[in-house]
Amino acid sequence: MITDDRTDRSWAPAADRYTTTEYRRAGRSGLLLPPVSLGLWQNFGADRPLATPRAILRRAFDLGVTHIDLANNYGPPYGSAETTFGAVLASDLRPYRDELLISTKAGYDMWPGPYGDGGSRKYLVASLDQSLRRTGLDYVDVFYSHRRDVDTPLEETMGALDAVVRAGKALYVGISNYSPEDTARAAEILAELGTPLTLHQPRYSIFDRSPEGGVLDAAAAAGAGVAVFSPLAQGRLTDRYLDGVPEGSRATRSVYLSADDVTEDLTNRARGLNGVAAGRGQTLAQLALRWVLRDPRVTTAIIGASSVAQLEANLQALQGPDLTDDELAAIEPFAAAPGASL
Repeated sequence: MITDDRTDRSWAPAADRYTTTEYRRAGRSGLLLPPVSLGLWQNFGADRPLATPRAILRRAFDLGVTHIDLANNYGPPYGSAETTFGAVLASDLRPYRDELLISTKAGYDMWPGPYGDGGSRKYLVASLDQSLRRTGLDYVDVFYSHRRDVDTPLEETMGALDAVVRAGKALYVGISNYSPEDTARAAEILAELGTPLTLHQPRYSIFDRSPEGGVLDAAAAAGAGVAVFSPLAQGRLTDRYLDGVPEGSRATRSVYLSADDVTEDLTNRARGLNGVAAGRGQTLAQLALRWVLRDPRVTTAIIGASSVAQLEANLQALQGPDLTDDELAAIEPFAAAPGASL
């Protein structure tokens, strides 16, 4: 048992937080993940008061969400999501470190100069060291190469992942946004080095089925689990945009989503899917999560959250029944074609 030695004893996790969650194995590894994980891509930067992300992180853990997904450039500004997590770790979650699975990534632009981007050993190792300082962790559980850098030999990038495991800075390694061919080759290199590929993290949703074009199969063949991000298509698979783009929504303020991305076609498709969800007694977001989790190759779906209420509502997707063949057929006319995105 982990002793709670915090000075702030106003909160303690629920003792039964694991009784309602059926954890999924990541590929052929021994690692178990909750079916829904919490990602800190947005809503956890320095532009938000700490009280909100603190409440979300505490409630997530209370509900059995043991996997927290980060990256070096999550914010804004870059690095601030890791700093936010580090603050909540220090104030609340430190005694429960061994009950948590923390992942982070490096691969995209992070700092100026030739060493702050890409897939070189120099960048990846330096970035992970920075991530450890920001979070206050001694190690991360999973370290990802966030993207394939075609200007760096894949052997160097995978060698860096192997090196951080051997240095005790990470326990497992993963890749994100890799093609099926690069996934297979990366897994082969890692196997030769003795550090197996544990997770692949692609974008996957009803509106983006590109991983069905080979990534899911490549990950399965490599014995890796799949942690999908954007399963709600950045909110377009929620009731947020069923009647257009509301003021203050992500599409009006995010650099990753604009009002132009909320097209009339996608809105009409979302309305059709909302009808399918209503027939199941679920929200559109809950339906979208059940849909990505229908595939046994998917280990976990990573969601964001801007409030505790939103987190709780989305986690209720796990309480719904499996999708029937008739419901899957009803979804198809509104979904992207297999292997494609809208």
